[in-house]
Amino acid sequence: MISKLIQKSILNKHKLFALLIDPDKHTTESLSKLSENANTSNVDLIFVGGSLLNKDINKSFEIIKANSAIPTLLFPGNLLQLTNKADGILLLSLISGRNPDLLIGNHVIASTQIKNSNLEVLPTGYILLEGGKTSSVEYMSNTKPIPAEKTDIAIATALAGEMLGLKYIYLEAGSGAKLSINTNIIKSVKNNISIPLIVGGGIKTSNDIRNTLDAGADIVVIGNIIEQKPEILHELVTTVHQF
Repeated sequence: MISKLIQKSILNKHKLFALLIDPDKHTTESLSKLSENANTSNVDLIFVGGSLLNKDINKSFEIIKANSAIPTLLFPGNLLQLTNKADGILLLSLISGRNPDLLIGNHVIASTQIKNSNLEVLPTGYILLEGGKTSSVEYMSNTKPIPAEKTDIAIATALAGEMLGLKYIYLEAGSGAKLSINTNIIKSVKNNISIPLIVGGGIKTSNDIRNTLDAGADIVVIGNIIEQKPEILHELVTTVHQF
């Protein structure tokens, strides 16, 4: 189980690297090559999803699974991004926003389908923070991110998510963010919760990774920079595993 893999890693003080793949940004050939690269680079987890996802989600998973043995989870941007070809699903509740559809509404609609699938469900509190520009998540979800300097709000939001029974907290600056999340926020949130902390958005370099992990992230998520420079994937994964 993916949840046990994460728990074991945290207990052993190992950090995890998650590669975020948006199938809309790939051809069949480039998706195959990226999946192979992820496999040989020892990526720990693959998250698959996007704000729109015009590509066939089933076909995308078939390509990824044919070229890697990495646990692969749905990172759904909407209700159409469901398939039982994944190993699991990050069941995201956008707890930093006030859009009822993304807090619980879509989850109700999809609940029976998810229950009847073979997907491992990872209930995740999704917290959007400012990343230096308007992100696709912000625009599509019609929610405002928490301001970068509002550490108290980020802490309270993460705490509320844990108290509601969510099993993971995901701090997100948005795909292609100019800035990674303020390390003070990461550290403060981590010090106030007892569940795994996932951090993504704006992480572009090994130094960004070290800063994010040092602040307390258990899993770093990187996607946009790998789309631009797939050749640096091995270096970034190695940075996580050497931390």
